[in-house]
Amino acid sequence: MPERAGCRCGTCGRRHHRVIQNAKCKVQCALWKGIIEEYREFLPVGNETPVVTLNEGNTPLIKAVNLKKHGLDLEIYFKFEGANPTGSFKDRGMTLALSKAVEAGSKAVICASTGNTSASAAAYAARANIKAIVLIPQGKIALGKLAQALVHGAYVLQVEGNFDEALNIVKILVEKHPITLVNSINPFRLEGQKSAAFEVCDQLGFTPKYHALPVGNAGNVTAYWKGYREYNKKGRSASLPVMLGFQAAGAAPIVLGHRVERPETIATAIRIGNPASWKGALAARDESGGRIEAVTDEEILKAYSLIASTEGIFCEPASAASLAGVIKLNKEGYFNAGDTVVCTLTGHGLKDPDTVFRASKEPIKVKADTGEVEKALKGII
Repeated sequence: MPERAGCRCGTCGRRHHRVIQNAKCKVQCALWKGIIEEYREFLPVGNETPVVTLNEGNTPLIKAVNLKKHGLDLEIYFKFEGANPTGSFKDRGMTLALSKAVEAGSKAVICASTGNTSASAAAYAARANIKAIVLIPQGKIALGKLAQALVHGAYVLQVEGNFDEALNIVKILVEKHPITLVNSINPFRLEGQKSAAFEVCDQLGFTPKYHALPVGNAGNVTAYWKGYREYNKKGRSASLPVMLGFQAAGAAPIVLGHRVERPETIATAIRIGNPASWKGALAARDESGGRIEAVTDEEILKAYSLIASTEGIFCEPASAASLAGVIKLNKEGYFNAGDTVVCTLTGHGLKDPDTVFRASKEPIKVKADTGEVEKALKGII
């Protein structure tokens, strides 16, 4: 059977996909085909599985170059999942969830969502030409995410309650009707999301000592740990990382040890009071010798601004919980100088642009006069 095009490493034998540009016509031919084709041997798919993909994955791992000036004597890398097709890590799980739903003959998918899952489910359902039904909790939904679900043609219902109540309704509906649930309690979601751990190992060339993630529904930290273990077992990596998860202080059920009935945080993507993958997150923490801690909204916003202003990466607020947690632990003396830490940035900042105005200064208004502009820029130019 012919192999897919790519570059094979002479040392480890691994194929790496690259973008090739035709020298004559300048057309770029992207060889990356999405996570299912790239990591098929690790995924529960067969030759008959219809692949529903938007070429998700292959997101950049960006080394921080300015954070050391801010007291972080660590080798920090950002896994920027905002570069996925719908702007968040959810696409990794959704390609597999939709592919398996279509394989099973499903004509509709449903999810409860604080935003990113709804956007991804709607896009991949459109790609698969099946219906998407989305239940969103009342209030505090980032408009960028809601806009995506709507434009992709999903049936969007706003529930007069929180995320956990919306998810409970979805669970009941899938028992009564022939529709497929695509929240992270769908096991195929986590199977797809684990691919990000494979990429981190491939991109770094080794396993980081620590991996930090925001924790909301806890599917991502569960999936990363699963991915790291599988890659290590197959001999693709030589070690396992310590997993660090960070919840918003107003929505920290795992940290508190009990569900939170009315979770509140500016980081709407992790505003969840009863995580579906609670047990998986605890396993990731305990098996890796890691931590799951809480960070305040103030700490999240400071990290959010720091990432954007010093590293040029615009992530959504919940994403910044990973760096906020690393900063907090660093102040406690948890790390050693030079430790390698990967922080997952789960979504793009354009998902929730309104938060910018809570974390940044407003534009300075000046008259349309060169002198006035120069006066306003005194000390800058």
